[in-house]
Amino acid sequence: MAANKSKQLRGGQLRPYFLSVMSISLILFMVGMTGVLVVNAGAVANRFKESITVSAVLNVEADEADASELAESIEGGEYVRDVRIITKEEGVDEMKRILGDDFMDVFEVNPIPVSVEIQVAAGYISTDSLRMIEDELYGFPVVEDVVYQQSLVELLNANIERIGVVCGIFVVLLLFISVVLINNMVRLNVYLRNEEIVVKRLTGATRGFIARPFVSLAFFQGLIAGCVADVLILCSLYLVRNEFYQLFALFDVRLLGAVLLAVIALGIMICIFSTSFSVRNLIPRKYTTK
Repeated sequence: MAANKSKQLRGGQLRPYFLSVMSISLILFMVGMTGVLVVNAGAVANRFKESITVSAVLNVEADEADASELAESIEGGEYVRDVRIITKEEGVDEMKRILGDDFMDVFEVNPIPVSVEIQVAAGYISTDSLRMIEDELYGFPVVEDVVYQQSLVELLNANIERIGVVCGIFVVLLLFISVVLINNMVRLNVYLRNEEIVVKRLTGATRGFIARPFVSLAFFQGLIAGCVADVLILCSLYLVRNEFYQLFALFDVRLLGAVLLAVIALGIMICIFSTSFSVRNLIPRKYTTK
Protein backbone atom coordinates (compact mmCIF):
# COMPACT_ATOMS: atom_id res chain seq x y z
CA MET A 1 0.00 0.00 0.00
CA ALA A 2 2.76 2.41 1.00
CA ALA A 3 4.85 1.38 -2.01
CA ASN A 4 1.97 2.07 -4.40
CA LYS A 5 1.42 5.45 -2.79
CA SER A 6 5.12 6.24 -3.12
CA LYS A 7 5.07 5.31 -6.82
CA GLN A 8 2.00 7.46 -7.39
CA LEU A 9 3.70 10.35 -5.62
CA ARG A 10 6.85 10.01 -7.71
CA GLY A 11 4.76 9.71 -10.84
CA GLY A 12 2.81 12.80 -9.90
CA GLN A 13 6.07 14.73 -9.46
CA LEU A 14 7.82 13.42 -12.57
CA ARG A 15 4.93 13.95 -14.97
CA PRO A 16 4.84 17.77 -14.64
CA TYR A 17 8.65 17.91 -14.98
CA PHE A 18 8.57 15.72 -18.08
CA LEU A 19 5.89 17.88 -19.69
CA SER A 20 7.80 20.98 -18.64
CA VAL A 21 11.04 19.68 -20.22
CA MET A 22 9.24 18.92 -23.48
CA SER A 23 7.58 22.36 -23.51
CA ILE A 24 10.86 24.12 -22.76
CA SER A 25 12.56 22.06 -25.48
CA LEU A 26 10.04 23.23 -28.09
CA ILE A 27 10.50 26.85 -27.03
CA LEU A 28 14.29 26.53 -27.16
CA PHE A 29 13.95 24.81 -30.53
CA MET A 30 12.16 27.85 -31.98
CA VAL A 31 14.75 30.17 -30.44
CA GLY A 32 17.59 28.03 -31.77
CA MET A 33 16.22 27.81 -35.32
CA THR A 34 15.81 31.57 -35.36
CA GLY A 35 19.34 31.94 -34.06
CA VAL A 36 20.74 29.65 -36.77
CA LEU A 37 19.08 31.72 -39.48
CA VAL A 38 20.11 35.05 -37.97
CA VAL A 39 23.79 34.24 -37.39
CA ASN A 40 24.11 32.83 -40.91
CA ALA A 41 22.20 35.70 -42.50
CA GLY A 42 25.50 37.55 -42.86
CA ALA A 43 26.98 34.77 -44.99
CA VAL A 44 23.89 34.74 -47.21
CA ALA A 45 23.98 38.54 -47.55
CA ASN A 46 27.69 38.38 -48.45
CA ARG A 47 26.94 35.86 -51.20
CA PHE A 48 24.41 38.26 -52.73
CA LYS A 49 26.86 41.15 -52.44
CA GLU A 50 29.67 39.23 -54.07
CA SER A 51 27.45 38.51 -57.07
CA ILE A 52 27.93 42.19 -57.99
CA THR A 53 30.96 42.76 -60.20
CA VAL A 54 32.94 45.78 -61.37
CA SER A 55 34.05 45.75 -65.02
CA ALA A 56 37.10 47.72 -66.10
CA VAL A 57 36.63 48.26 -69.85
CA LEU A 58 39.94 48.79 -71.63
CA ASN A 59 40.45 51.07 -74.64
CA VAL A 60 40.08 49.62 -78.12
CA GLU A 61 43.84 49.44 -78.72
CA ALA A 62 44.45 47.34 -75.60
CA ASP A 63 44.96 43.61 -75.97
CA GLU A 64 44.90 40.61 -73.64
CA ALA A 65 48.48 41.27 -72.52
CA ASP A 66 47.42 44.69 -71.25
CA ALA A 67 44.44 43.08 -69.51
CA SER A 68 46.71 40.50 -67.85
CA GLU A 69 49.02 43.25 -66.63
CA LEU A 70 46.08 45.16 -65.17
CA ALA A 71 44.72 42.01 -63.51
CA GLU A 72 48.09 41.29 -61.90
CA SER A 73 48.32 44.87 -60.64
CA ILE A 74 44.98 44.81 -58.82
CA GLU A 75 44.84 41.14 -57.86
CA GLY A 76 46.50 41.71 -54.49
CA GLY A 77 44.09 44.47 -53.47
CA GLU A 78 42.02 44.02 -50.30
CA TYR A 79 38.80 44.65 -52.19
CA VAL A 80 39.47 41.97 -54.82
CA ARG A 81 37.94 38.54 -54.33
CA ASP A 82 38.47 37.30 -57.88
CA VAL A 83 39.59 38.69 -61.25
CA ARG A 84 38.57 37.45 -64.67
CA ILE A 85 39.67 38.66 -68.11
CA ILE A 86 36.91 38.96 -70.71
CA THR A 87 38.47 38.61 -74.15
CA LYS A 88 37.11 40.28 -77.29
CA GLU A 89 35.71 36.96 -78.49
CA GLU A 90 33.91 36.37 -75.21
CA GLY A 91 32.56 39.91 -75.40
CA VAL A 92 31.22 39.27 -78.90
CA ASP A 93 29.52 36.06 -77.75
CA GLU A 94 27.90 37.95 -74.90
CA MET A 95 26.63 40.68 -77.22
CA LYS A 96 25.26 38.07 -79.61
CA ARG A 97 23.23 36.59 -76.78
CA ILE A 98 21.83 40.04 -76.04
CA LEU A 99 21.42 41.62 -79.50
CA GLY A 100 21.33 38.62 -81.81
CA ASP A 101 23.80 36.86 -84.10
CA ASP A 102 23.70 39.51 -86.85
CA PHE A 103 24.72 42.53 -84.79
CA MET A 104 28.35 42.26 -86.07
CA ASP A 105 27.24 42.64 -89.70
CA VAL A 106 27.39 46.44 -89.46
CA PHE A 107 31.02 46.45 -88.25
CA GLU A 108 34.11 45.79 -90.31
CA VAL A 109 36.25 45.04 -87.25
CA ASN A 110 35.46 43.76 -83.80
CA PRO A 111 34.35 46.82 -81.75
CA ILE A 112 34.17 44.95 -78.44
CA PRO A 113 37.13 45.87 -76.20
CA VAL A 114 38.89 43.61 -73.74
CA SER A 115 37.68 44.03 -70.16
CA VAL A 116 38.65 42.90 -66.70
CA GLU A 117 35.80 41.71 -64.48
CA ILE A 118 36.42 42.12 -60.76
CA GLN A 119 34.47 40.26 -58.11
CA VAL A 120 34.56 42.66 -55.19
CA ALA A 121 34.76 41.43 -51.59
CA ALA A 122 31.47 41.76 -49.70
CA GLY A 123 32.89 44.31 -47.26
CA TYR A 124 33.50 46.76 -50.12
CA ILE A 125 30.02 46.60 -51.64
CA SER A 126 28.98 50.11 -50.70
CA THR A 127 28.66 53.36 -52.63
CA ASP A 128 31.75 54.98 -51.09
CA SER A 129 33.98 51.90 -51.44
CA LEU A 130 32.97 51.32 -55.05
CA ARG A 131 33.73 54.94 -55.90
CA MET A 132 37.17 54.49 -54.36
CA ILE A 133 37.68 51.36 -56.50
CA GLU A 134 36.42 53.24 -59.55
CA ASP A 135 38.92 56.07 -58.99
CA GLU A 136 41.76 53.58 -58.57
CA LEU A 137 40.89 51.78 -61.82
CA TYR A 138 40.68 55.04 -63.75
CA GLY A 139 44.25 55.65 -62.66
CA PHE A 140 45.41 52.99 -65.14
CA PRO A 141 45.97 54.48 -68.63
CA VAL A 142 44.48 51.44 -70.42
CA VAL A 143 41.15 51.71 -68.60
CA GLU A 144 38.56 53.47 -70.74
CA ASP A 145 35.48 52.99 -68.54
CA VAL A 146 34.43 51.44 -65.24
CA VAL A 147 30.99 49.83 -65.12
CA TYR A 148 28.98 48.50 -62.17
CA GLN A 149 25.31 48.50 -61.14
CA GLN A 150 25.20 51.37 -58.68
CA SER A 151 21.41 51.31 -58.28
CA LEU A 152 21.50 47.59 -57.52
CA VAL A 153 24.18 48.14 -54.87
CA GLU A 154 22.12 50.83 -53.14
CA LEU A 155 18.95 48.74 -53.29
CA LEU A 156 20.71 45.63 -51.98
CA ASN A 157 22.31 47.45 -49.03
CA ALA A 158 19.03 49.16 -48.14
CA ASN A 159 17.12 45.86 -48.16
CA ILE A 160 19.78 44.06 -46.12
CA GLU A 161 19.65 46.86 -43.54
CA ARG A 162 15.85 46.65 -43.31
CA ILE A 163 15.92 42.88 -42.98
CA GLY A 164 18.55 43.18 -40.24
CA VAL A 165 16.36 45.57 -38.23
CA VAL A 166 13.27 43.36 -38.61
CA CYS A 167 15.23 40.24 -37.62
CA GLY A 168 16.70 42.02 -34.60
CA ILE A 169 13.26 43.10 -33.35
CA PHE A 170 11.86 39.60 -33.96
CA VAL A 171 14.72 37.94 -32.05
CA VAL A 172 14.30 40.28 -29.06
CA LEU A 173 10.54 39.63 -28.92
CA LEU A 174 11.04 35.89 -29.29
CA LEU A 175 13.62 35.84 -26.48
CA PHE A 176 11.31 37.86 -24.22
CA ILE A 177 8.36 35.55 -24.89
CA SER A 178 10.55 32.49 -24.39
CA VAL A 179 11.88 33.72 -21.05
CA VAL A 180 8.34 34.50 -19.83
CA LEU A 181 6.92 31.12 -20.90
CA ILE A 182 9.80 29.08 -19.48
CA ASN A 183 9.76 31.09 -16.27
CA ASN A 184 6.04 30.46 -15.80
CA MET A 185 6.40 26.70 -16.38
CA VAL A 186 9.31 26.38 -13.97
CA ARG A 187 7.55 28.39 -11.28
CA LEU A 188 4.44 26.23 -11.68
CA ASN A 189 6.54 23.11 -11.06
CA VAL A 190 8.01 24.66 -7.93
CA TYR A 191 4.61 25.68 -6.57
CA LEU A 192 3.37 22.12 -7.07
CA ARG A 193 5.91 21.13 -4.39
CA ASN A 194 4.88 23.91 -2.01
CA GLU A 195 4.04 21.45 0.76
CA GLU A 196 7.57 20.03 0.70
CA ILE A 197 9.00 23.52 1.04
CA VAL A 198 6.61 24.34 3.92
CA VAL A 199 7.64 21.20 5.82
CA LYS A 200 11.34 21.97 5.42
CA ARG A 201 11.02 25.58 6.45
CA LEU A 202 9.00 24.66 9.56
CA THR A 203 11.79 22.30 10.63
CA GLY A 204 14.22 25.21 10.52
CA ALA A 205 16.02 24.40 7.27
CA THR A 206 18.05 27.24 5.79
CA ARG A 207 17.10 28.88 2.52
CA GLY A 208 20.15 27.46 0.79
CA PHE A 209 19.39 23.92 2.03
CA ILE A 210 15.80 24.11 0.74
CA ALA A 211 16.73 25.70 -2.59
CA ARG A 212 19.70 23.41 -3.38
CA PRO A 213 17.79 20.32 -4.62
CA PHE A 214 15.39 22.48 -6.64
CA VAL A 215 18.27 24.35 -8.29
CA SER A 216 20.07 21.08 -9.05
CA LEU A 217 16.93 19.69 -10.64
CA ALA A 218 16.50 22.93 -12.61
CA PHE A 219 20.05 22.59 -13.94
CA PHE A 220 19.36 19.13 -15.34
CA GLN A 221 15.95 20.27 -16.54
CA GLY A 222 17.52 23.06 -18.58
CA LEU A 223 20.36 20.82 -19.75
CA ILE A 224 18.04 18.08 -20.99
CA ALA A 225 15.66 20.57 -22.60
CA GLY A 226 18.57 22.29 -24.37
CA CYS A 227 19.98 18.99 -25.64
CA VAL A 228 16.56 17.88 -26.91
CA ALA A 229 16.15 21.25 -28.64
CA ASP A 230 19.58 20.88 -30.28
CA VAL A 231 18.67 17.41 -31.56
CA LEU A 232 15.45 18.82 -33.03
CA ILE A 233 17.40 21.65 -34.67
CA LEU A 234 19.93 19.28 -36.24
CA CYS A 235 17.19 16.93 -37.45
CA SER A 236 15.26 19.83 -38.99
CA LEU A 237 18.35 21.15 -40.76
CA TYR A 238 19.15 17.67 -42.07
CA LEU A 239 15.61 17.19 -43.42
CA VAL A 240 15.57 20.45 -45.38
CA ARG A 241 19.23 20.28 -46.42
CA ASN A 242 18.52 18.55 -49.74
CA GLU A 243 15.97 21.21 -50.73
CA PHE A 244 18.29 24.15 -49.99
CA TYR A 245 21.72 22.63 -50.58
CA GLN A 246 23.31 25.84 -51.94
CA LEU A 247 22.02 27.83 -48.99
CA PHE A 248 23.39 25.29 -46.50
CA ALA A 249 26.76 25.43 -48.24
CA LEU A 250 27.04 29.00 -46.90
CA PHE A 251 26.41 28.01 -43.29
CA ASP A 252 29.37 28.38 -40.95
CA VAL A 253 29.78 25.22 -38.84
CA ARG A 254 31.41 27.22 -36.03
CA LEU A 255 28.45 29.59 -35.83
CA LEU A 256 26.06 26.63 -35.84
CA GLY A 257 27.98 25.06 -32.96
CA ALA A 258 27.89 28.36 -31.07
CA VAL A 259 24.10 28.55 -31.46
CA LEU A 260 23.66 24.97 -30.22
CA LEU A 261 25.76 25.71 -27.12
CA ALA A 262 23.88 28.98 -26.57
CA VAL A 263 20.55 27.12 -26.64
CA ILE A 264 21.72 24.77 -23.87
CA ALA A 265 23.17 27.66 -21.83
CA LEU A 266 19.95 29.67 -22.23
CA GLY A 267 17.81 26.75 -21.06
CA ILE A 268 20.01 26.16 -18.00
CA MET A 269 20.19 29.85 -17.01
CA ILE A 270 16.45 30.48 -17.32
CA CYS A 271 15.54 27.31 -15.42
CA ILE A 272 18.00 28.00 -12.59
CA PHE A 273 17.05 31.67 -12.26
CA SER A 274 13.31 30.97 -12.34
CA THR A 275 13.62 28.13 -9.83
CA SER A 276 15.78 30.13 -7.44
CA PHE A 277 13.42 33.09 -7.57
CA SER A 278 10.33 30.93 -7.06
CA VAL A 279 11.76 28.90 -4.16
CA ARG A 280 12.99 31.97 -2.31
CA ASN A 281 9.60 33.63 -2.68
CA LEU A 282 8.02 30.63 -0.97
CA ILE A 283 10.41 30.85 2.00
CA PRO A 284 9.64 33.83 4.26
CA ARG A 285 12.77 35.05 6.04
CA LYS A 286 11.10 34.79 9.48
CA TYR A 287 10.96 31.00 9.18
CA THR A 288 14.57 30.39 8.19
CA THR A 289 18.08 31.63 8.59
CA LYS A 290 20.59 32.29 5.82
